[in-house]
Amino acid sequence: MSRSFLLLYGVGGSGPDHWQRWLQQELVKQGEKVVFPEFPDKDQPDKEAWLSYLSSVLEEIPHDEEVYVVAHSLACIMWFHYAASQPERKIHRAILVAPPSPFLEYEPVRSFFPIPESLVELAAAAERTLFVLSSTDPYCSVSDASSYLDLGATCIILPKMGHINVEAGYGPWPWILDVCLNRQITL
Repeated sequence: MSRSFLLLYGVGGSGPDHWQRWLQQELVKQGEKVVFPEFPDKDQPDKEAWLSYLSSVLEEIPHDEEVYVVAHSLACIMWFHYAASQPERKIHRAILVAPPSPFLEYEPVRSFFPIPESLVELAAAAERTLFVLSSTDPYCSVSDASSYLDLGATCIILPKMGHINVEAGYGPWPWILDVCLNRQITL
């Protein structure tokens, strides 16, 4: 069965030095199909506009393909909203990296909050869901991350990785490539 990797970024996008751009290139080198949409107004995201665009992107991916969603930051919250509104489209794997706190008070992303109420059902929108959190994420404290730990999905809290972005030192990130291509998670 063929598969597609759908990479989704947060506020401001993922610039050329971000691990998502590196991951895109590495997956393509491995012969994988990668979809990396450019959302409208990436610096001032609007939930409805982004969800509409995400829906159109997913409609272009054949329903018989395994889809691996790799979301970073705000894109994790967008994925929650998409999964709540499109429960019929099942995803093979969702890898949700550095989701912001469910209680985040940050003006540019206000339209994405509150998050959908039933997160347990949202974790089931994919056959397998993995949360990758950081113990020092400035946008989601470990105590706020507890909302994600109770979902019945695999959660990994990596030590001292900040927001797992360029500012935290994450351009090339071989671990995430391994997680994408293999079924086992290695630390």
